Amino acid sequence: MESMLNKLKSTVTKVTADVTSAVMGNPVTREFDVGRHIASGGNGLAWKIFNGTKKSTKQEVAVFVFDKKLIDKYQKFEKDQIIDSLKRGVQQLTRLRHPRLLTVQHPLEESRDCLAFCTEPVFASLANVLGNWENLPSPVSPDIKDYKLYDVETKYGLLQVSEGLSFLHSSVKMVHGNITPENIILNKSGAWKIMGFDFCVSSTNPSEQEPKFPCKEWDPNLPSLCLPNPEYLAPEYILSVTCETASDMYSLGTVMYAVFNKGKPVFEVNKQDIYKSFSRQLDQLSRLGSSSLTNIPEEVREHVKLLLNVTPTVRPDADQMTKIPFFDDVGAVTLQYFDTLFQRDNLQKSQFFKGLPKVLPKLPKRVIVQRILPCLTSEFVNPDMVPFVLPNVLLIAEECTKEEYVKLILPELGPVFKQQEPIQASNMILLIFLQKMDLLLTKTPPDEIKNSVLPMVYRALEAPSIQIQELCLNIIPTFANLIDYPSMKNALIPRIKNACLQTSSLAVRVNSLVCLGKILEYLDKWFVLDDILPFLQQIPSKEPAVLMGILGIYKCTFTHKKLGITKEQLAGKVLPHLIPLSIENNLNLNQFNSFISVIKEMLNRLESEHKTKLEQLHIMQEQQKSLDIGNQMNASEETKVTNVGSQQIDKVFNNIGADLLTGGESENKEDGLQNKQKRASLTLEEKQKLAKEQEQAQKLKSQQPLKPQVHTPIAPVKQTKDLTDTLMDNMSSLTSLSVSTPKISASSSFTSVPSTGLGMMFSTPIDNTKRNLTNGLNANMGFQTSGFNMPVNTNQNFFSSPGTPGVTKMALGTPSTLPNFSAVSVPPAGGKQTQQRPTDMSALNNLFGPQKPKVSMNQLSQQKPNQWLNQFVPPQGSPELCTATNHYDQ
Repeated sequence: MESMLNKLKSTVTKVTADVTSAVMGNPVTREFDVGRHIASGGNGLAWKIFNGTKKSTKQEVAVFVFDKKLIDKYQKFEKDQIIDSLKRGVQQLTRLRHPRLLTVQHPLEESRDCLAFCTEPVFASLANVLGNWENLPSPVSPDIKDYKLYDVETKYGLLQVSEGLSFLHSSVKMVHGNITPENIILNKSGAWKIMGFDFCVSSTNPSEQEPKFPCKEWDPNLPSLCLPNPEYLAPEYILSVTCETASDMYSLGTVMYAVFNKGKPVFEVNKQDIYKSFSRQLDQLSRLGSSSLTNIPEEVREHVKLLLNVTPTVRPDADQMTKIPFFDDVGAVTLQYFDTLFQRDNLQKSQFFKGLPKVLPKLPKRVIVQRILPCLTSEFVNPDMVPFVLPNVLLIAEECTKEEYVKLILPELGPVFKQQEPIQASNMILLIFLQKMDLLLTKTPPDEIKNSVLPMVYRALEAPSIQIQELCLNIIPTFANLIDYPSMKNALIPRIKNACLQTSSLAVRVNSLVCLGKILEYLDKWFVLDDILPFLQQIPSKEPAVLMGILGIYKCTFTHKKLGITKEQLAGKVLPHLIPLSIENNLNLNQFNSFISVIKEMLNRLESEHKTKLEQLHIMQEQQKSLDIGNQMNASEETKVTNVGSQQIDKVFNNIGADLLTGGESENKEDGLQNKQKRASLTLEEKQKLAKEQEQAQKLKSQQPLKPQVHTPIAPVKQTKDLTDTLMDNMSSLTSLSVSTPKISASSSFTSVPSTGLGMMFSTPIDNTKRNLTNGLNANMGFQTSGFNMPVNTNQNFFSSPGTPGVTKMALGTPSTLPNFSAVSVPPAGGKQTQQRPTDMSALNNLFGPQKPKVSMNQLSQQKPNQWLNQFVPPQGSPELCTATNHYDQ
């Protein structure tokens, strides 16, 4: 089976290739591109029909091709007879022009292999549709194989053939001579057209009222393509060798019979003995009853019986057939009117188009799409007719699939979307489109919606007509879900707002608010809060309807689950706007109650939300307090440790100061430093101080002992400064003073001061021993003790009058060796000061020994600055030793 199919397929492919190659040599191909083989037609279905296009205009056509290979079996003279017959039929068809005749686009062209001519686009022949598939490509196209004629198509098709015959008989004075299903062509729109004028007979006296048509005797020796189809031929052709217009009417009767009987003719003719067959046929026709016409509709059965009558004069003529009630079907009349539309004026057209919506539902979809839609869209070139045609086109669009709509209708609507002239027609077009907007947005692709449909909606919102604006605002919510969000947000909403603010019509303003309220659900929350609600405060009108519209938007936003209004906006913007509006004098009681009801709901929610927030904050604060108490307890422990550390640090520094006077061992300081290091709660500054102390202690340990030089004057060290000057210049930074080097000792950080300064400088660290020092003072101020020398470069003698130059050296005694004050005589406490000679201060160099670490200047900073200032202010005149003694006593 598979091999047979493959063989058949290869055969068909070969035949198609042969035909295509034959066509390629024909002059028709210079102007037309030949496409697919779609049908067959003409006498004996000898013409193969291809679809094609004109190269210059891309206009669609049908290309009829007769392949000369079909007649290779005939003798040359027979071939010539066939070719001549075919040529005659095409040439006659080319000369005749009528809507019911097949229109020739390009005349017959002959080549060595074929004959070819071009016509209007064709679907198939009536014979193909009725099941005769001879000379068709295999397999047969489903378009033809599954094609079923609707009643309206059959009725109007037969009416068209009748009208074509009426034209031939009355106007041209011609008998067709071969009316058969093979010579009736269905064009692409479904219209029935007559072709096959191979055997037509023209009247010999066309000017006379009674035409005469010569008839040739039947010659059975001629090839079949040179003879008409005997099954549709009137009996008088054969039996009496006569023909007239009634002969074509007989042929029409047989065609009608075949249409209602699936292509089967009334009688089958034996072509070998045609005379005997026609004689038998004549006898049967004389006894033809209704039982033989059962498949023919009853309303036309009698007319078919008359057409098949033996007597030609009894047969109805073509003009009478066009007027029978069978063709008065509303669908057939409608199709007929479309075919004569070009003859009508605008008023007639408008009346017809107004009534068309009532007819369209009664017609099959294929008939509407193939026959009616092209006629309607062709009227779009007439701007005045567009408002009447457009409703019908959109009605058809509703029945079309999305693919059909995009292919057949949308391209035709493009110019209509943009039509703005004349103004009245443009406004009507806008109204029609707005009423069918859901259809447009459902079936139109997104890109075309943005480019064509939505701009038309925007134009309607900005139209000067209040009616159009109201309609547009009323229908926008019905298709808002079909509009993409960016277009809604950036183009549609701003125009609605402008329409509300700029219009002078109360109806437009109210409809704008209603429209906004209905499309809120398609917007996001923050756009509504940031754009829609502030817009409400810009509306100047105070009419009750407008105020209720504003209230409606507020309530919609407030109660909508997706939207909602924040309590900050409720308190700051919404309520301050609504409350004044609620007491407008124009509001009636019910409207006022509506305002108060919404305001109360807002206040209740505001109270509830804010109260909940405050309660949550209170709970959080209580929890924080609990955490703070725990942190304070931890902090108090740390503070306690810090205080203890500070006290220990003070104690260490006090011990260091006492060691300076009591001769404590250096190990005490080292123990103090080690204790400091153990304090984990020390501050960074304290740790830095401890590090410095450790560094200085390490330097003291590594310092070589200095040899004492008693009573030996030493030149001043250049690095040192006058004690009093340095002290006065750096009084603000006394708290950070420290002993710089063991050799220079404390004197390097001190400037020249009055005699009271020394006692006060050491008042804190030697508080326990000052009275011993005071009591041990004698007239001689020289200190006889061990230690290292501390040279002091001053401009006046320490503890001497300002006018005494030189270097003073002072030695402080250790606790074990009290100083011998032999140079200065000190009176008892409270005694008067006496003038003495300059004191030898050479013993000052031995104040500190290498085993005695220096006192930290940080300890000296413990006293308050005011005390320092008071203590360092010298009395008028030269300082006396009693001044220092008095300070010690204080």
